[in-house]
Amino acid sequence: MPSLNDIRSTFLDYFARQDHAVVDSSPLVPRNDPTLMFVNAGMVQFKNLFTGLETRDYTRAATSQKCVRAGGKHNDLDNVGYTARHHTFFEMLGNFSFGDYFKEQAIPFAWDLITKEFGIDPERLLVTIYHTDDEAAAIWKKYAGLPDERIIRIPTSDNFWAMGDTGPCGPCSEIFYDHGPEIPGGPPGSPDEDGDRFIEIWNLVFMQFEQMEDGTRRDLPKPSIDTGMGLERIGALLQGKHDNYDTDLMRHLIEASAHATSADPDGPGNVHHRVIADHLRSTSFLMADGVLPSNDGRGYVLRRIMRRAMRHAHLLGTQDPVMHRLVPALVREMGQAYPELGRAQPMIEETLLSEETRFRQTLDRGLRMLDDELGKLPEGKALPGEVAFKLYDTYGFPLDLTQDALRERGREVQIAGFDSAMAEQKAKARASWSGSGETAESPIWFDLADDHGTTEFLGYETESAEAQILDIVVGGTAQDKAAEGTELQLVVNQTPFYAEAGGQVGDTGTVRTDAGTVTVTDTRKIAGLHVHFGKVTDGAVSKGEAARLEVDHDRRTAIRANHSATHLLHEALRRALGEHVAQRGSLNAPDRLRFDFSHAKALTAEEMTQVEDEVNAYVRQNTAVETRIMTPDDARALGAQALFGEKYGDEVRVVSMGRADTGKGTDRQTYSIELCGGTHVTRTGDIGTFVLLGDSASSAGVRRVEALTGAAAFRHLSDQDHRVAAAASALKARPEDLTDRIKALQDERRGLQNEVAELRRQLAVGGGSGADAPPPRDVAGVPFLSQVLQGVTGKDLPALIDQMKDRMGSGAVLLIADADGKAAVAAGVTDDLTARVSAVDLVRAAVAELGGKGGGGRPDMAQGGGKEPGNADAAIAAAEKVMEGS
Repeated sequence: MPSLNDIRSTFLDYFARQDHAVVDSSPLVPRNDPTLMFVNAGMVQFKNLFTGLETRDYTRAATSQKCVRAGGKHNDLDNVGYTARHHTFFEMLGNFSFGDYFKEQAIPFAWDLITKEFGIDPERLLVTIYHTDDEAAAIWKKYAGLPDERIIRIPTSDNFWAMGDTGPCGPCSEIFYDHGPEIPGGPPGSPDEDGDRFIEIWNLVFMQFEQMEDGTRRDLPKPSIDTGMGLERIGALLQGKHDNYDTDLMRHLIEASAHATSADPDGPGNVHHRVIADHLRSTSFLMADGVLPSNDGRGYVLRRIMRRAMRHAHLLGTQDPVMHRLVPALVREMGQAYPELGRAQPMIEETLLSEETRFRQTLDRGLRMLDDELGKLPEGKALPGEVAFKLYDTYGFPLDLTQDALRERGREVQIAGFDSAMAEQKAKARASWSGSGETAESPIWFDLADDHGTTEFLGYETESAEAQILDIVVGGTAQDKAAEGTELQLVVNQTPFYAEAGGQVGDTGTVRTDAGTVTVTDTRKIAGLHVHFGKVTDGAVSKGEAARLEVDHDRRTAIRANHSATHLLHEALRRALGEHVAQRGSLNAPDRLRFDFSHAKALTAEEMTQVEDEVNAYVRQNTAVETRIMTPDDARALGAQALFGEKYGDEVRVVSMGRADTGKGTDRQTYSIELCGGTHVTRTGDIGTFVLLGDSASSAGVRRVEALTGAAAFRHLSDQDHRVAAAASALKARPEDLTDRIKALQDERRGLQNEVAELRRQLAVGGGSGADAPPPRDVAGVPFLSQVLQGVTGKDLPALIDQMKDRMGSGAVLLIADADGKAAVAAGVTDDLTARVSAVDLVRAAVAELGGKGGGGRPDMAQGGGKEPGNADAAIAAAEKVMEGS
């Protein structure tokens, strides 16, 4: 009996032999279709190839595509576990031709694979075709030998596929397997077609037309093929089962659930095991593809699936979380075909454990309240909607969980009452909302957020995606269209653009539609919406259009490196300076990073070197940067550092990087753990190089450092290297000898400066002989020497005063220097006269005449200055008057 893994391999190997490129499954989050919540068919990743917007280096392909149907238009969640063939997660096997081959090869490929490779009895097969597709009927009859009664013509859209209201479309041909007359049901197209006797196993879509806006169709120049065959369905058939949950893979997961819950896999709780097995696959694969539980968008759907499985585990009587214990069984079954599952296993297990631990508290409270409320109602009466809303609003018990719990009791919820209570809450929120404070336009953002909900952010996983333009805002008013040259703000349903937050600047890039281009200059978050600020630089854009969003890759790469380096810097500062270091602000821009932190004094050169060396050591370590979703309390218990000024909700994103030595042999712990919603590098080595530029005071008790990473850091170091080389060349020294050479030149310069100063002083007083110096005058019985000097500075005056005092032996000296339009004055008194005359008094009297204030020193030496050197004679006279009055 072939396993599901064998069947998948057989399918892909068969088409590889038919010259098909075997293409890996795309992630479950579609990057090229804004209308889908999750990838739900094999053709989704090839959509742009079919429309001609994209080309690849192959024209035929085969895949096993991961698919999820649990939200939006394709939602099978409520049926999972109760039917034989409904799943939230399934694998779609498919072969595709992009203008290469058509019906005449697609039909033989399908027939040979099913009857020869898989060995299915041809007598058990029948096909459907679109009622006008005579070409397909003729091929089936000729190649497969099917009689007319086993080629059923269907006139409905069931056998005609279209990508949308316009665009590629074409007839389908479905292959059915007849399980025999003992199974109730009739063939497709009959009144009993919903029975289980005839089961569709493969659908072949022949894309041969283009649907026009006026309703007409024209032939495509290159018709294409899109097929899909559910692995679980064909697996059940090839394994002789009539129920997908009896296949080997699903059975192994069911038995793992039974073992973990100590409950019989085939007993009264078998439906619970089926739900757990199915939901284990969808939740694990969604997390492996980057979706994490949250309260809106895709994360909400993930959480809804998780909690449904966890409630079924609770119904089996489990007292402790079990979902995380089942992940190894899933990895054993599917990890070889999908290696991303194994890579994400630790994160998946941790997230499931955290979610189930929290959910069990919610579940216990909610079920108690639900039981209390049901006890007040007559038997069979629906639960009032306002009660269901209270469960949701007060206890975090989602509506779908209430409905699921009531379903087993044969009851329903009054949905109208729930919707009314929800609308009333929104009205209160609108009335109390005060806007974002950005501009007078703020109220419109609340209205748009109320209409559309929050924007789905895809930027952790991708820098490009398709989206739908939900609204265009120009000058605070919603518009249907914006022409070239218009400055505007765009709101879309999903975006890879990061909105400014947590110190990280908003992304820039382009938004392109078929009719125009918007250059995005900033992205901000307002009322839960990612608002793209920009200008229409080509053509025009319209509300409702599909758009291709492209983040500026180089700019985002630089920002990511700076943001991740900031986390390493924060921890390095804590370790170098002490546990008191805490973030007080940051900027993560494409050209630099800036980090403010609590610390009372400037960093020493040794501390700067220590921090820079430590950050670079963890960059070179090149460890993976890991992200987890946790409660704020759990994150802090783990040791996560919070961002200054940030407000946190019920859940936070925790970013970890680096492995630090604990000093206990091979034991290592995470180096940096922080609460952060920003974008980061995949591995620390992606930062490249880290260079600290210096630190400065930001405010009282707060220091600021700036740094560079990656290419900017390399350019900075390269520029420094070039400057050093140029300086070494100019000084005729080797770069490694440059410091010693500069020190020698500084010493030489100081010596020359002293020599020049001495020569200036000697010239100023007559060449050192004193022959040209004026003789002292007797003022009140004290020898007094005064002189106005040119070409000397205020710094030269004290030495000159000492020389003159030495020559006089006894007396007072007043010197005024005229330098660059300003006056410097100094006075000196020999020790034997300081009791009669103070040098301070002489200077202050002179300074007052020179247009200055103050002046001071000691009784034997004082200095001052002024702005009017032309008043030197008056200054000398004022000093003489002081001496005469002493």
